[in-house]
Amino acid sequence: MTNRLGALAVGVLMLGFSSVYAQAPAPPPQGAAPAVTGAAANPTYVTIPMEIEVNRPAADVWKRIGKYCDIGEWFRIACTITAGKDGEVGAIRSVGNEVLVGKTELSYTYTQPARAGRPYDLYHGTLEARPVSATTSKLVYTLMYDNSLLADDAAREQDKERRRTQFMTALQNMKILAEGGTLPPAPPRAGGPGRGGAPAGAPGRN
Repeated sequence: MTNRLGALAVGVLMLGFSSVYAQAPAPPPQGAAPAVTGAAANPTYVTIPMEIEVNRPAADVWKRIGKYCDIGEWFRIACTITAGKDGEVGAIRSVGNEVLVGKTELSYTYTQPARAGRPYDLYHGTLEARPVSATTSKLVYTLMYDNSLLADDAAREQDKERRRTQFMTALQNMKILAEGGTLPPAPPRAGGPGRGGAPAGAPGRN
């Protein structure tokens, strides 16, 4: 009889524990940001490799245009370091909240973090000053991201060409600066001032 009562008591306790842990999780606090949408079910990762020759040694080129917030000058957008230290892995710049995730002596790689309520496209960019000779080099800029969310092949190709055009303009600006020149006046931006800094397709506008 005692054993039966003990077994019954254990069963009641186990039932209580299971009912507690089976309860639905508490809803998020009121006003909390929406959950991040995950990566696409069938992503299509594409790369856009671009390069330009520069008539300067790679080390000199990188010294002139390779700081993490130098993008503000050669992309003609506002840039500040919002966390960490410029040039160190983990630094975050205001352009797209981009995080510095890798670097070498003459290159860096960044990514744009996942954003609440938006699918994650794993956007990454790498900028490198690559030596060619003792007095010349080339700048190599590579973008990588998932374009599966675009409507069709035509839209994907249009998106790639838009990005290529804008980043090649940035490479042209880097070349001018690295070779000691001065950038021409910036063209007017679509929508005029006050639209948030970066032109469409620039980092932070993907």
